[in-house]
Amino acid sequence: MKIEPGSKLLNNTLAKKSLRFALVAHDARKEALVEWVGNNLDLFQQVSIFSTETTGRLLSTRYAGLSVVALKSGPLGGDQQIGAMICEGLLDALVFFVDPLSPMPHDVDVKALTRLATVYDLPMACSSSTANLIVAGCRQGMLTRKTSSDQ
Repeated sequence: MKIEPGSKLLNNTLAKKSLRFALVAHDARKEALVEWVGNNLDLFQQVSIFSTETTGRLLSTRYAGLSVVALKSGPLGGDQQIGAMICEGLLDALVFFVDPLSPMPHDVDVKALTRLATVYDLPMACSSSTANLIVAGCRQGMLTRKTSSDQ
């Protein structure tokens, strides 16, 4: 399902679950991200997921019970939509499975998300190992929902 930032449906999705994760993956890493979510399905059933278009479609197809909002495709502005959500304090973590071995025509978008996650002190993972650390933090109660006053 595609919804635009600021829409009533997006606002309802943001209010529905406690934690809000952005999940993004380059083409060669999409299946790894989908499998990683499956390995942590119990957690992601309690999380609102925001994703770029293709990744969101794959997650929704594989795990129909998840709360997934598919934004635009990364190169068509989806990365910027996620960046705006970071700036507005609407995300609690960013998991971006990057493919470091493929040429990336939209590498500037990856750098922009990394910079925003750093500026706004948002937990960010670029591989399954670091993503597992974020999940472990969630399970131990170390990662809680950000509020606009946390910015």
